[in-house]
Amino acid sequence: MTELPFRRLLLVHAHPDDESINNGATMARYAAEGVHVTLVTCTLGERGEVIPPELAHLTGAALGEHRLRELTAAMGELGVTDFRLLGGAGRYGDSGMMGLADNDDPGCFWQADVDEAAARLVEVIREVRPQVLVTYDPDGGYGHPDHIQTHRVATRAAELAAAEGRPIAKVYWNRVPRATAEKAFAGLREDLPRTPFDRAAGLDDVPGVVDDERVTTEIDGTAYAAAKAAAMRAHATQITVAEPYFALSNGLAQPVLTTEHYELVDGGSGRVRETDLFDGMEEGS
Repeated sequence: MTELPFRRLLLVHAHPDDESINNGATMARYAAEGVHVTLVTCTLGERGEVIPPELAHLTGAALGEHRLRELTAAMGELGVTDFRLLGGAGRYGDSGMMGLADNDDPGCFWQADVDEAAARLVEVIREVRPQVLVTYDPDGGYGHPDHIQTHRVATRAAELAAAEGRPIAKVYWNRVPRATAEKAFAGLREDLPRTPFDRAAGLDDVPGVVDDERVTTEIDGTAYAAAKAAAMRAHATQITVAEPYFALSNGLAQPVLTTEHYELVDGGSGRVRETDLFDGMEEGS
């Protein structure tokens, strides 16, 4: 087996596009620095709403196949070569939004056995031996069932890996500091008439917004702003990009955040406002 770099980062996301929106600049920066970046996506997003009219015919499995191609293109923009679907493509279906009948589909990720799904993720952990894991908070950032389940599966996988002697040194949740979001949205409101978007989103539309004191880690990805925007643009069924803003299927404009923030929830020294997910680690760890 090829020897891996000494810094290894694992990100676990629910659907194609989540990674580029939440962590695109982080992934691009670390990939450029020679870190082994692994992305595990838990579903193909077969129930996502399609934005472009010319692609509106895509539904179900056909949409999932298309979104996998979008994910492949996005990873090319970020320089990430190790990306996988949990259990293989199509193993877990998109669960739809919370409260819909889709949640009851026995093949959807929401209905998956957490230990079984986590065991599949442990297989990846055994292979790449990440020191850092990034995923969602217990609410999945905004309450989507697949995001909540992703948190549960990633957390359980970290526990199982530790139990067999493969602990992950640091675990982070995706975050956006409230002050950062407020400043970015103030700029958006001023710029809105000069964008292709009619309306702006609000802070409640942004997953993971928390009070600033909860944020422990700030990753400056401004040098990779173009890569992040290109990766987001690759997810054309889900995202409309007009830099430095974007909109999802609701058409509400949001800022493209290129400094990305995290909350350290396990491991580390407790240092506040790290500027590196690998802070405190030495080669060989």
